[in-house]
Amino acid sequence: MSEAYEGRQIVGMDLHRRRSVLVRMTETGQQLETVRISNDPEYLRQVMARAGEAPEVVLEATYGWYWVADTLAELGAHVHLAHPLGVKMFSYRRVKNDQRDAADLADLLRMGRLPEAWIAPPATRELRGWVRHRAKLVGLRSSLKNQVHAVLAAAGVHVPMSDLFGAGGQQLLTTTTRLAVESRSRVDSLLRMITALDFEIDTFGRLVTQRLRGDPGYTAVQQIPGVGPLLGAVFVAEIGDITRFARPQQLASWAGLTPKHHESDTTVHRGRITKQGSTLVRWAAVEAVQRIGAHTRLGQVRDKVGERRGRNIGVVAAARELITLVFYGLRDHHIRCLPRAA
Repeated sequence: MSEAYEGRQIVGMDLHRRRSVLVRMTETGQQLETVRISNDPEYLRQVMARAGEAPEVVLEATYGWYWVADTLAELGAHVHLAHPLGVKMFSYRRVKNDQRDAADLADLLRMGRLPEAWIAPPATRELRGWVRHRAKLVGLRSSLKNQVHAVLAAAGVHVPMSDLFGAGGQQLLTTTTRLAVESRSRVDSLLRMITALDFEIDTFGRLVTQRLRGDPGYTAVQQIPGVGPLLGAVFVAEIGDITRFARPQQLASWAGLTPKHHESDTTVHRGRITKQGSTLVRWAAVEAVQRIGAHTRLGQVRDKVGERRGRNIGVVAAARELITLVFYGLRDHHIRCLPRAA
């Protein structure tokens, strides 16, 4: 029947680093074939050749899924990406194996119950790669700078300036005599690595801004107070196609900036923000609202809410308002006015 069936087929794929399992089934759930393949585009093409014309294929958004989605799209398949949080229940089964996972993915798609993630086009994925790479380099640089501070603190060297790596700080690092030979060698090593990272961070910053130079949404979001070229690039790259969100509230929820909501019978509990979504978008929104002055609308939201409920809650409230502006900037290419501060 695997070769004779001519109806529309559903294919579930449990993807791993080296090997993957594919389960082909009919629209009624009858399994046609279960096969394990090495992760190679040619092996995948051989299996999909038996899946008929324009099959529906589902795989989980796991490590290294890009090449699979692109290969399947080239073969004419309709590709669906399962959201990892939506299929987390698989890990709680008493019997869990690759065949069951692939079959369950196919069943969820077949029954219209699949929690789907957005498949970004290749150009967006490449831009995201640059933005995320730069963010990781900045994180590495921050770690190295913290190590320099730790070495100085251990040696009892007082740092009077706010920026140890500015002009005054560099002079302190060069002229201090309180460092032992071992500590001096560590500081010199850390400074050389920081210099190298500075070059790489600047390079990828230029690549990103040059790629987005003619993007109208990128230009629009930079009109928001606190949002410059690099934070604007984070919003454009990570959000991608803004039309997949119908309202700004959906974008805020996707960014993990909305509170948890638990409701049962007459009891409703709203807790802290979910933090489920794009970490970079959430960070960029929070970073932007902490830069702005109190005279701006966003600054008023941050400070007035902060006076009533605490600084952190005020920052998050302002970040949600900023995400609203980002939504309209990317969708309409101009910024709407914020509502008055609460």
